[in-house]
Amino acid sequence: MQISQRKAGVILSYAGEVVKILVSIIYTPIMLRLLGQSEYGLYQLVYSVISYLSLLSLGFGSSYLRFYSRYKAQNDEEKIAKLNGMFMLIFCSISVICILCGIVMIGNIQSIFGTGLTNREYNTAKILMRLLVVNLAMTFPNSVFNCSITAHEKFLFQKLLILLQNIGSPFLTLPLLIMGYGSVGIVIATTFLTFVLLISNIFYCLRQLHIKFVFREFQVGLLKEMWVFTFFIFLNQIIDQINWSVDKFLLGRLTGTTTVAVYGVGGQINTMYQQFSTSISNVFVPKVNRIVAESNDTMQLVKLFTKVGRIQFIILGLILSGFVFLGSPFIKMWAGDGYNVSYEVALLLIVPVTVPLIQNIGIEIQRARNMHKARSIVYLFIAIANVLISIPLIKVFGPTGAALGTAISLFIGNIIFMNWYYHARIGMNMFYFWKEIAKFIPALAAPCVVGVIIMKFVNITGFIKLGMFAILYTIVYFVSMYFLGMNIEEKQLLMGSIKKLLRK
Repeated sequence: MQISQRKAGVILSYAGEVVKILVSIIYTPIMLRLLGQSEYGLYQLVYSVISYLSLLSLGFGSSYLRFYSRYKAQNDEEKIAKLNGMFMLIFCSISVICILCGIVMIGNIQSIFGTGLTNREYNTAKILMRLLVVNLAMTFPNSVFNCSITAHEKFLFQKLLILLQNIGSPFLTLPLLIMGYGSVGIVIATTFLTFVLLISNIFYCLRQLHIKFVFREFQVGLLKEMWVFTFFIFLNQIIDQINWSVDKFLLGRLTGTTTVAVYGVGGQINTMYQQFSTSISNVFVPKVNRIVAESNDTMQLVKLFTKVGRIQFIILGLILSGFVFLGSPFIKMWAGDGYNVSYEVALLLIVPVTVPLIQNIGIEIQRARNMHKARSIVYLFIAIANVLISIPLIKVFGPTGAALGTAISLFIGNIIFMNWYYHARIGMNMFYFWKEIAKFIPALAAPCVVGVIIMKFVNITGFIKLGMFAILYTIVYFVSMYFLGMNIEEKQLLMGSIKKLLRK
């Protein structure tokens, strides 16, 4: 049942990502034209600032699975109920603090954004901030229910709900945009969907999973142990916020909302790219924690690490290489005039992030073994360096300079340091991992040749033409991967999925 749930979770995750991409392809150009470059940049800027309040979670959500797995291995349902109660009290308190912090931020909005906004933009920004603070406040208690569903490995419901959310979002947002509500309409729709998601998760956890909450006997000792564990996850969340949000903030202060919009389009592609990777790794998080709690078998973890990494590489390799060859005409047609630089921004972000993405299950291995501290400390210094590097680069190169600063920090921290740390400290055999990944190199030759020919000799002027060459490239890629890259297990997984689809 757990294996079936994981497979269903992976399939629905990718279905959700495909739907999200299709929705973005259709919806984003309409949104950009209805909003205009300046207001879209304002929306991205305000969103990036409010997202810093998510740090109030202090990394506690990531520790739930570790302690749940411990108590589940002991078959101690009472401690699980107390754990649920403690988490709910913590996150409800965080929601209240989030709202209070939001009120303070709204009262000091001009100090936050400096002189980068007009008076009209400041008024709109206040409304956006109010709505986004309420939206974020609802996500904190929702994370308790979401973690419980993940711990029970009920990925079918979890991923189906996200899929429906991705489908429903444009149907709610577009009418509001057409009616002239602008970026405020987008946030109203987002907040409504967050509320629906919260209610759905509460109903499922209480009625289907029969999750219990015990609020008495607050476990102070457990809270201290959790804080020691989660403090470094909290540092890592700060790092992620710096790496993925500070560029927009710096661009907004130094150059205005228009460059934020250009960066935002490239950043949106990077976000979708990252989600394709986590769609697989997320469903293996409970398994990693279970292995560590029951046996802590390093060889078993290395094999899982490599197996998931290879599957992630197959998917990400198609997206990355396809975007290299077809991304420029796609962005010109998709985003419209004024967004050509977004192609460079997207490439600078997605190329260096590919390595940590095919290794992201390693983060869960570190956390399960409580060996994530060094990574967080090193990453914090690298993230600070990212800010210091990005400021002069923004002044010279604009959005491209912001992305370049992030790319440099990703290369030093996520690629060089982390591979050394996995091998030397965590005990993962990275020579074995990269030897298995290198087996894909012969399979990349044919699609790359096709891609270069398309770039050099084909003038792509419409979505139909782009779609035809994208399908051609995808066919060449998977045929080459099947015969020259995939192992027997991966071929069986691919063919098994195709046969199931044909039967339906």
